[in-house]
Amino acid sequence: MDRVNTQSLTKSTGATLPGIDPDRQIDVVSRLRERLPAEAVLYRPEDTRPYECDGLSAYRELPLAVVLPANEEEVAFVLRTCHEMMVPVIARGAGTGLSGGALPAPDSVLLSLAKMNRILAVDPVARIARVQPGVRNAAISDAAKPYGLYYAPDPSSQIACTIGGNVAENSGGVHCLKYGLTVHNVLRVRGYTMAGDLIEFGSEALDSPGYDLLACVIGSEGMLAVVTEVTVKLIPLPETAKVILASFDDVRKASDAVAAIIAEGIIPAGLEMMDQPATRAVEDFVHAGYDLDAAAILLCESDGTPEEVEDEIVRMEAVLRREGATNLRVSRDESERIRFWAGRKAAFPAVGRISPDYYCMDGTIPRKRLGEVLLFIAEMERKYGLRCPNVFHAGDGNLHPLILFDANDPDQLHRTEAFAAEVLQKCIEVGGTITGEHGVGVEKLNQMCLQFSSEELERFHGVKRAFDPQGLLNPLKNIPTLHRCAEFGRMHVHNGQLPHPELPRF
Repeated sequence: MDRVNTQSLTKSTGATLPGIDPDRQIDVVSRLRERLPAEAVLYRPEDTRPYECDGLSAYRELPLAVVLPANEEEVAFVLRTCHEMMVPVIARGAGTGLSGGALPAPDSVLLSLAKMNRILAVDPVARIARVQPGVRNAAISDAAKPYGLYYAPDPSSQIACTIGGNVAENSGGVHCLKYGLTVHNVLRVRGYTMAGDLIEFGSEALDSPGYDLLACVIGSEGMLAVVTEVTVKLIPLPETAKVILASFDDVRKASDAVAAIIAEGIIPAGLEMMDQPATRAVEDFVHAGYDLDAAAILLCESDGTPEEVEDEIVRMEAVLRREGATNLRVSRDESERIRFWAGRKAAFPAVGRISPDYYCMDGTIPRKRLGEVLLFIAEMERKYGLRCPNVFHAGDGNLHPLILFDANDPDQLHRTEAFAAEVLQKCIEVGGTITGEHGVGVEKLNQMCLQFSSEELERFHGVKRAFDPQGLLNPLKNIPTLHRCAEFGRMHVHNGQLPHPELPRF
């Protein structure tokens, strides 16, 4: 950066942003602009404001700067520079994450990978695709469709979320029961460490030498490396698919039906559940044809050859009737099947129409405890005076309660956080876990203290240190410090309730 630009930077930033040292900001931005175009290094508040949070908008913070590299060389330069200057770096994809995993801090550089959005190759013979991290999830299947292939993991946000973010959070989707999560559908990840060193995990072969670090980096929430390229598996498009829309007059019956289908030895392509408040919100938005009188509905999909689908549909119908379904509808054609799924995939925006804000939870529990936990959530609605529609991946027990509140009311926000904390604690108590696909981020740091012992947390920190000894890459997220857990334990015992999470400070 030349002298004139440096003076302009000094005048424009001043000391207007609490927590940001203007002299340090000048130094960092100047260094980054030695190699990056000026328009790829943002520092003014009006330019960095769009990056102040991810999908968890309850927590916001402006970074020291935002950089938008266009290639791997620029990513490596940013990381080496920040490593040398001891500046924390937070990688960001599309910002659709729901746990604060991409939340910046005042003295950090936020590294946006939005420009790296090319599909590098589709190999229909090997059934793989090589893509950059900024490629949208749905775009991979669009590129593979002419070859009769697609990418299976399909989060509800797939039209917007990126494959880099999917790798960071180990995302799933409505078809993860049969086809697996991101970790089951990625062969290779290429990226850079905080020191700017190239690193690769996995390979295009069925196996790779050494430890299985691919499974370690997938779901690591940007703490170990910055992803710059991903090789994904592609699978053949099914010849046909049908969905059963099953209605129940009781949520426990619907929950028991989920376990019964799996116990019968059936693995549906998708098995989703929505309660009545969720279906009513969705139907008004999408007009999917849901039964609004039902206490809960199940969406049970079968895909494969026509013969396989017909057989599986008949078997699932028999189980659903036996478990008390009051009404069964099978999609008559592809357009109706898509419409049934459109309702489930639009659940989040549909709920956003009926409430100023909502808090989307992400606990995972054993399938046989679904009914119990849903009744517990109903108790929490009464306790905290807040509504909570439920949509979730019933087949693998991944809950997505949507707590409705108004963020303009501090008391409602506090009650929402307490509500969410109790739900996550319940997930742990019944043998589940605090996250299925949204990650820990800053949202669930306290609950990590409940789920894991101090010895286990120290081992997690050991993995982090092996990749990032200085702790500069997305620090103070995902794994709480032992000091934090000690403080959390004292507050919990003293107050008799779970405190809400604090914003991270570096």
